[in-house]
Amino acid sequence: MAASTAAGELGLSITGLGIQYPPYSLGPDAIDILSKRYHPESPAMKKVLAINRYTGIDQRSSIGNPDHPLVNKPNPPTVNELHEVFMSDGVPLAVEASRKAMAEARVVPAQITHMVSTTCTDSANPGYDHYVAKELGLSDRLEKVLLHGIGCSGGLAALRTAANLCLGHTARGKPARILVLALEVSTTMVRSELESINALQETRIGIALFSDCASAVILSNGIGEAPGKPAIYDLLGWENRVIPDSEHDLGFDVDPMGWKVVLSPRVPVLAKASLQPTYADLLSSLKDQLPSSYQKPADFDWAMHPGGATILSGAESAMGLTPEHMRASYDRYINHGNSSSATIFSVLNRLREKDMDALAPGGKVKEYIVGCAFGPGINVEMCMLKRRMMNAPARTTTGLDTPPETDDSEGPGPGSSAGSDDGESIEGGGEKEEKFINEALDNVELD
Repeated sequence: MAASTAAGELGLSITGLGIQYPPYSLGPDAIDILSKRYHPESPAMKKVLAINRYTGIDQRSSIGNPDHPLVNKPNPPTVNELHEVFMSDGVPLAVEASRKAMAEARVVPAQITHMVSTTCTDSANPGYDHYVAKELGLSDRLEKVLLHGIGCSGGLAALRTAANLCLGHTARGKPARILVLALEVSTTMVRSELESINALQETRIGIALFSDCASAVILSNGIGEAPGKPAIYDLLGWENRVIPDSEHDLGFDVDPMGWKVVLSPRVPVLAKASLQPTYADLLSSLKDQLPSSYQKPADFDWAMHPGGATILSGAESAMGLTPEHMRASYDRYINHGNSSSATIFSVLNRLREKDMDALAPGGKVKEYIVGCAFGPGINVEMCMLKRRMMNAPARTTTGLDTPPETDDSEGPGPGSSAGSDDGESIEGGGEKEEKFINEALDNVELD
């Protein structure tokens, strides 16, 4: 079940990127605090809390801390209460991320022709994109699309949808400047997940992975652009497919108390097995567009959605990659967690920063980048990008961190403040050949 684009010279470029994380960071102890506050000790709870310290995530970005009123009511918040906080705390993040992307792209609201948005942590009519567009002052004739049901693959799915809209305008000789937006507020569902762990005695590890973020890009078809106007990445082509009979392995099911994460132990295995055939189809669709030095997976940099440490380490073994190939993915995962659909644009933004260049395999930055994400279905999204601009502000780093083999340190406390933009850069001297956290998880039953 696959779909592809016959790429050709598409003329599509990402001209602006904007990321906005919320102001709080949750260390591993944040879940401990709420668990002890509202639930008795039980075998399932002990197992989840143990896994929580072996995820490799130092801190998860959040709209609040364990003392936030929403997660301290007698019962877990309802869907309506979650929606209210999504709108009050999440939408401003989306507005700010969009403004950053538009500013870098040098576009004003009147120039935005389309808006393609996604979320899996809210549902309403009109959708949140309506209110973001209104706050940004976008045209009331703006063509909007809101994607749902695609979870962590939503960022690349939205980019793919925007690319096809761009090509439609190109065929009509019309300019397209598309705001592609992802917003997720996941951490507010902690009480609902804890309730299920306690009541059902299920090992639900999603509670330890997910975080909050908004991210945006501007995709242009180039028509009407000023000569010499810089771009960040060219979008060369894409692939998407569904892994057969996997819809029960990965999901986000609606519930009176929000949404419930579905995450089976088969997900890393299924994701790993899908990478090589999807990559082969992507390269085949590009044919003679890539230089002869870009053919094997290790010839490229990789912007992999960091769904979990085992997803990243599985990609390494399946594709012959090193942590350095996915350095930006590890950075986002360790410092912010998995922000579902919003993460992939944050990874791409981080990858273009100068301190990431110093960590490139062999010290050589790759001109071409493979982007990849997995979502419910299981849906696989993959795309090919080409760097156009490498003059982002410099940062300082001393080595590449990967998830630790054991929990020998904790991130900042649950009330500490995170960077409001792209967070902290990698610090510390992680070894290139470190073992990954899947070894720890192998010793913990996930059923």
